Amino acid sequence: MALMLLFGASALQAQECKHEGDGCCQQGDKKECCQKAIIENIMTRTSIRKYKQQPVEDCKIETMLRAAMAAPTAMNKQPWHFVVVTDKAMLNKLAGEGRRGDMLRNAPLAIVICGNMEKAIGGDANGFWIQDVSAATENLLLAAHALGLGAVWTGLYPIVERAGQVAQILGMPEYIIPLCTVVIGYPDEQPTPKDKWKPENISYNVYGGSK
Repeated sequence: MALMLLFGASALQAQECKHEGDGCCQQGDKKECCQKAIIENIMTRTSIRKYKQQPVEDCKIETMLRAAMAAPTAMNKQPWHFVVVTDKAMLNKLAGEGRRGDMLRNAPLAIVICGNMEKAIGGDANGFWIQDVSAATENLLLAAHALGLGAVWTGLYPIVERAGQVAQILGMPEYIIPLCTVVIGYPDEQPTPKDKWKPENISYNVYGGSK
C-alpha cells in the first residue's frame, strides 16, 4: 500500500512490478525491483520550472497529498495544511515578479504547504513544525516525480514579507504560516539531475571522524 501511495496506481503499478529492461524484473524479484525503482526516483528527481499547458489530474493531486501526509512528524502532531491552487487568476496573484512569478503564471497547479500553529508543539519544541512540514514537502516532490510530473520548491517562510503576501492572498488566519509553494505541472524541459554526493560532508562516530 505504501508503494502505491508513493508511485500512484497510474504511474509505476508497483504491485505488478513493470520496470522495463531491469534484470530483477526478469527474474521475478518484485521486492528488489521496487526498491531499485524507489531509489532511482529519489536520485533522478530535479527541479522543473517549465510546464506544458496540461492540467494535473485530481487523482494525481490526491496521491501527492497522501504522500505528503505520510511524512513523519514530532509527536505525530501533523501540524500542516495544504492549499491546492488551480485557478489561473489565483496563480497569477501568487506569481508576483521575478523567476518565481514566471513559473507560477505558466503552471497549471501550485500547492502552498503551511504550518498550522494550533497543531504545533508548544514551548521550546514549537519550531519542530518546520521540520515536519519540510518532510511533507519532500514526500510531495518525490510523489510528483514518480507520477511523471515536474515540480519545484519555492521558499516563503522565514521571509516574513513573502510569507505574509501569500497568506493575505489566500485569506489565511494568523495561525496558518505558509512555509513554501510547490509549483507543479507536466514537464516542458528535461534538466539533468545534479550529482550532490560529496564524501567530505560525512563524518563517522564523531565530527571529522573517518570510516
